[in-house]
Amino acid sequence: MAIKQISIFVENKKGALADVLKCLSDKGVGLRAMTIADTKDFGILRIIVDDREGAVAALKEQEIVFSQNDVIAFEAADVPGGLARVLKIIMDADIDIEYTYAFVIETGKHACAIIRVSDVPAAEKVLEEAGVPLISEDEILRI
Repeated sequence: MAIKQISIFVENKKGALADVLKCLSDKGVGLRAMTIADTKDFGILRIIVDDREGAVAALKEQEIVFSQNDVIAFEAADVPGGLARVLKIIMDADIDIEYTYAFVIETGKHACAIIRVSDVPAAEKVLEEAGVPLISEDEILRI
């Protein structure tokens, strides 16, 4: 049930992020989730989109450097400690967490977290066994 995330290399200069986002929007690609981590010289933009094939075509057309990675999306309670509880399940299974980002689906009730881990199938298994609702790519597009 892994979800494909697109990771895009973005120079840390004025207008670079806007240019990438315009490249996608010009092709009708919408963002479902987004995060960016930056350094002095560049950033890595991580996105989940509503049209991955369209995004890939647009990025290739503009010669923008990107990669695709498998990530897991899951539901966590939108309460203090909701995400921490789920991350502990993964850590207790000795699965490395590379990064995570999240957004609220319904305030005070549900949040969606996106997580990159060292072993996607193992993480999916321990989350399912713990009763953590996984979110499919189709479901994330309907949020």
